This record gives sequence, structure tokens and C-alpha cells, in this order.
Amino acid sequence: MGLFMIVTLLVLVSAVYSYLNARVFKLPGTIGIVTIAVVVSAVTVIVDKVNPDAAAYLNALSKNINFSGTVLNIMLGFLLFAGAFNLNNRKLKREMVPVLILSTISVIVSTVIFGFLFYWVTILFHEHISLIFCMLFGALISPTDPVAVGAVIKGSRLPANLETIISGESLFNDGIGLVLFITILELTESGADHIDLGKTAILFVREVFGGLALGGAVGYIGYRLMKSITDFQTIVLVSLSMVMGISVLGSDLHVSIPLAAVAAGLLAGNRSINQDNTEHSHQALEKFWQLVDEMLNTILFVMIGLQMVNIPYLDNYWLTGLIAILVILAARWLSIVLPLTFLKRTLNVKFSSINILTWAGLRGGISIALALSLPYTPFKHIILSGAYFIVIFSVIVQGLTLNKIINIYYKKDGEEKM
Repeated sequence: MGLFMIVTLLVLVSAVYSYLNARVFKLPGTIGIVTIAVVVSAVTVIVDKVNPDAAAYLNALSKNINFSGTVLNIMLGFLLFAGAFNLNNRKLKREMVPVLILSTISVIVSTVIFGFLFYWVTILFHEHISLIFCMLFGALISPTDPVAVGAVIKGSRLPANLETIISGESLFNDGIGLVLFITILELTESGADHIDLGKTAILFVREVFGGLALGGAVGYIGYRLMKSITDFQTIVLVSLSMVMGISVLGSDLHVSIPLAAVAAGLLAGNRSINQDNTEHSHQALEKFWQLVDEMLNTILFVMIGLQMVNIPYLDNYWLTGLIAILVILAARWLSIVLPLTFLKRTLNVKFSSINILTWAGLRGGISIALALSLPYTPFKHIILSGAYFIVIFSVIVQGLTLNKIINIYYKKDGEEKM
């Protein structure tokens, strides 16, 4: 199947799912798309066993998409840049401390807690998995997904400061989670007897600070270029070239592309590129990236649903998947409680918000992409299946119930219940 055919089928399927959701089901965009995609993919798997020709196109489409490479190397940079560009920077600055704590310390704590809990629980159920691979699983599943989170909390009764914290955390923790994943993956490949802590620390620092430096430089240069012109077509091309340039340079320099994309988006979107009151280039650029964000969101979650066709062994790991869901919820809750307990004077977050922050920890395509990128090991199918169960549960179940939980804690006027 050629590239044009793959893109055509993917866009066509995305348009059909989006239309069905908008016209018939009327669920929140992300949740509706994932639900329809999962149902259709499940039906495709069943039909394929009875009559392979009837499901030939969806089967071929799912098997010809390099999901991991497409998400991590192409879509992720655009999605994170779009989210950062449209984020309210003034609100983010006010909530920067809790955002940084939740996107760094909490991700590391969640990874460690998930790793140990999953290791112990699977032993109880006679599914022994190496501890280092449990940690690797924790690293790829701990970051929350900005795409899923943003779609769900939009228009909710969530207080503005909490909405900013959740959105900001989900933007930054993808980069931290990806760096943590790469670091632990290096440890699994070198072996426990050959761990070089100095090399590991250098790798971590290079990925994080190198990514932020690259994003800051590209963001500043791009902002100055867009500020100096009024031709909107050229402005759009400059913004697109920023994201593409980050992807290429980040890969060559071995720094974090997600963190670079977020840094560039925040810097470029922080100040208006309008030269005078008669120009509205910045507002138009925000709408352009919002449209790109929404379109890529739809395609991404259609791709998540299509992956069911590529995971025929999914039904072998129901118990492991359910265990993984419970463990990640516990790890997420503890990763918020612990920093909040020790830093309660610094963080502008109330203890009553812990449950909301926990339930708002939706996972998405990045976790599945990282799981698919794992080299073959005896544990890959377990990790991939567990990641898939967690993502589907978080997007559909947590996504559908999050606003109800918010309403339980907050009155209609937005004030918190005492």
C-alpha cells in the first residue's frame, strides 16, 4: 500500500468517525473518536476471522501505519507546539511551581511507585516481570497526555488555576517521561552489571536542557522573523518550519524534541507578533494552530483504535491490563500526594484537588507509541497490552466521568465545596 493511499484512507476514516460522532453520538471529540475507533476495530478483528476480505482495507491500513514512528517523529512535535502556543502564558507563570513539580518530580515518583507495585502484584499473579522492565513500563505510562486532557477539561467547571496546572503539566511531562524512558531503556540494554551512572546522568541532562535550549533558540528566532513581516502566508510557513526544524535538529543533536517543541511554542506564543492595531496575524496564527491541533488529534486517536487490529494477543492479558489500570491510578495519586505533603507551603494546590488531579491524568497515543518502540523482549507484549488497556480506560472511562467528578467537588459558581 503506497503512502498516498495510506494517508487517503486515514483521513477518510478520520472524517467518517468525526462525522458520526458530531452527528450521532455527540460525545466530547477525543472520547467519541476513540470510542468509535475501538468499537470498529474490535468488529474488524471479529469480521477478519470470519471473512478476511470484508475487513481488507482497515486491516491493510492498520498494518501499514508505523504508529510509533509517526507519533514520536512527526505528530508529537506539532501537537506539543500547538498546545504550548495556545496556552495562556500569564496563567502558566502564576502556576509554574506546581506545574514544574508535577511534570518532573511527580513523573519520576510515579515511575518508581508503578514499577515496584506492578512488579509485586504480578508476582502474586504468577506473571513474573523483571523489575527494570516494570520501571520502563512506569516511565512510558506515567506522563499524562496533553491531547486527551485538553479536550476533556475544555469548557468544564474546573477553576482556572487548576485547569492551567493540569494543561501545563501534561505539556511538560511528556518530555520528561520520554527522557526517563530513554534513560531506563539504556539501562535495560547495558544490563545491571554495566550501569554507568555518570553516563546516564549526562544523557538525562543533555536530553532535558539541550531540548529546552534548542526550543528556546528556535522559538526566539522564529518569533523575531514572524514579528518582522505582515504576510500571513509567510508567517504560517515560518511557524511550520520551526516545528520541522526542531524535529530534525533534535534528532541529530540527541536532545528532547517534545521539550524543545513546548519551549518554542511558549516563547513564540508569549508575545504578539502583530505590528500595529490593524494587523491580527497573531490571532489568526493561534486559530491556525488550533485547527492543526484538532485535526491531528482526530487522526491520532483513530490510529490508536486501529492498533487493536495489530495487537491480536490483547485478549491474553485481560488480568494484567486490569492490574495495570489499578496500579497506575494508585501511582498517580501517590505521586501527587507526596510532593503536596512536603511542599504544601510552596504549591498553590489544595488537598481537596488531589482526586481531580489523579482522575485527570489521562494517557494517550504517546504511551502506546513508546511501548511499540520497545525492542523485542519476553515482556514487550505484556507492556504493550497493559499500556493499551490503560489508555483506552483513561480516555473513555476517566474522560467521560471527569466532569462529573469536578461537579461533585465544585459548585456551579466554580467555588470549591468545603
